Amino acid sequence: MSKPSSVTDYVYLAMRNGQWWTFWELQDVIKNNVGKFYGEPTISAAIRELRKYEPRKKYGLPLNGEIVIKRKIKNKKGNEYRLITGDNNV
Repeated sequence: MSKPSSVTDYVYLAMRNGQWWTFWELQDVIKNNVGKFYGEPTISAAIRELRKYEPRKKYGLPLNGEIVIKRKIKNKKGNEYRLITGDNNV
């Protein structure tokens, strides 16, 4: 990947470790590392973008199957998301 320049790049770089992430955690890590703030709808759109063929190819993600897993946060509002890169397991 060339120098990261889009919100999708930043979301991928954060999520590639295979951990569970909320929109708010992604907002914080991007703001702290890049100095840019993106709202929840933009973060959500970037996560959806990762599911498409071109970003999968660009980031070396599996081309088949689901690569973003979503789960409800227990006893709280919101969801968490996990990126399956092929290097990590469900």
